[in-house]
Amino acid sequence: MGKRITVQRRGRGSPVYKTAGHKRVEPIKYRKISLEEMEDSFTAKVLELRHEPGRSAPLARVLFFDGQYKYVLPAEGMAVGDTITYGATADIKPGNVLPLKDIPIRTPVFNLELRAGDGGKLVRSAGGYAIIDSKDEKFVYVKLPSGRIKPIVPKARATIGVVAGGGVTRKPLLKAGKLYHKKKAKGQKYPKVRGTAMNPVNHPHGGGAHQSPPRSTTVSRNAPPGRKVGLIAARRTGRKRGRIVKD
Repeated sequence: MGKRITVQRRGRGSPVYKTAGHKRVEPIKYRKISLEEMEDSFTAKVLELRHEPGRSAPLARVLFFDGQYKYVLPAEGMAVGDTITYGATADIKPGNVLPLKDIPIRTPVFNLELRAGDGGKLVRSAGGYAIIDSKDEKFVYVKLPSGRIKPIVPKARATIGVVAGGGVTRKPLLKAGKLYHKKKAKGQKYPKVRGTAMNPVNHPHGGGAHQSPPRSTTVSRNAPPGRKVGLIAARRTGRKRGRIVKD
């Protein structure tokens, strides 16, 4: 009869695949400000640094000039008591937040907005940073950690520097229990059994004389949930080979 495979269980939803919301401090977004405030500048003071479960980077609790408190993503090297500046006239130093159009080329940045005012969407994990590659009249072109160069509107904000906590992935976990709790904080299941190691009644990739998929792993976009595993609606498979050019 078999069982529900992992993708079915994840789609159905259960406590195993849910992230503990009570461990979240608050949505980590830029403060919403007016256009006048963005053209000018204002400051905030770092009060404390803290850890949030399920997030690789630490958080910094800051106090703004008007008495408002908020958590932000800190830059590498930021300490309690430091002052960060928001606005187009801010200095180019780690932790300050400026529109992309006012940041020089080749400057490392993180927590980039895709649209002006959305609060920050890209490059938010520990040790991550993007590079301002070039500019034109319509867009600022940013080189992401993946190597992709993405055009973003000039009024979108970004933070100068590198996300704090970059060495967190270098620390060895030493035992499986550590990885279990690390995955659980992010709503991920561990350990996870490979489909090829299962029986054919339990997974489409199961069975056979040795551990390899018994058939093609390319499946239709319209396949049912129990069949939709592997390369979903793949345009092509296999390794790309260089084309031989004859003289």
